[in-house]
Amino acid sequence: MPRLLARDVTLGYEGRTVTSGLSVAIPDGSFTVIVGPNACGKSTLLAALARVLRPSAGAVLLDGQQIANYRSKEVARRLGLLPQTATAPGGITVGDLVARGRYPHQQLLRQWSDTDEEAVVEAMALTNTSDLAERLVDELSGGQRQRVWLAMALAQQTPILLLDEPTTYLDISHQVDVLELCARLHADLGRTLVAVLHDLNQAARYATHLVALRRGGEVAASGPPAEILTEELVTDVYGLACRVLPDPETGTPMVVPRRPARSTTATNGRGGSADGVVRADG
Repeated sequence: MPRLLARDVTLGYEGRTVTSGLSVAIPDGSFTVIVGPNACGKSTLLAALARVLRPSAGAVLLDGQQIANYRSKEVARRLGLLPQTATAPGGITVGDLVARGRYPHQQLLRQWSDTDEEAVVEAMALTNTSDLAERLVDELSGGQRQRVWLAMALAQQTPILLLDEPTTYLDISHQVDVLELCARLHADLGRTLVAVLHDLNQAARYATHLVALRRGGEVAASGPPAEILTEELVTDVYGLACRVLPDPETGTPMVVPRRPARSTTATNGRGGSADGVVRADG
């Protein structure tokens, strides 16, 4: 059994069901990416895996036990979360924010330790934020802020890290920076990463395991991107006609949308048709 999984869960908000009977297993040591159209339940599923949202039926299991049965600090020692819209307290420095990642390891009789200091220094080094330690979080750019939040999550030193749309609001350069960092964390540190992404090509390039959800929160397919990301799957999940080709840089699947067929009655700009014949309706 994998360390983290959802079994037959029904999820929703304020009486509105988003998904019902959903089962998803996160392979240990994977970089799993959840994809799917808007409102299919991607972030809702991630919230349930993080114990932010409690299922109305079914269960999320962490290390063989229902995640709801753990104390909050115990969950935070096993599982870290980078939410989609993280908000820092006003006037807090980068170093202080990253240090908050050590809170789950604090105890009544054991406060800040050398181990905590080492964890913070390592997390900031990994995310290239060490030189920002004295800066106020409010002063940072979007890309810098995202790396700082990731540093805080890393400082928790959890074996599992959940990322809800970590590239949202970032330009393409910073998107690649964040995903390259996540790939290194997965490859070099052996962390299990679970991310929600909108960009299929980025998901295919960086994920080792893909979970594709349809509208209604059903799993359309799951597995390695090279095995499941097909033209048929994209049409099924997104309703998009496309071609799936090898990425020229990585060889991973790359989705290229097909252009709609052009009208055969396109005009030549002078009231006539493209073939020079004036139509009766022209």
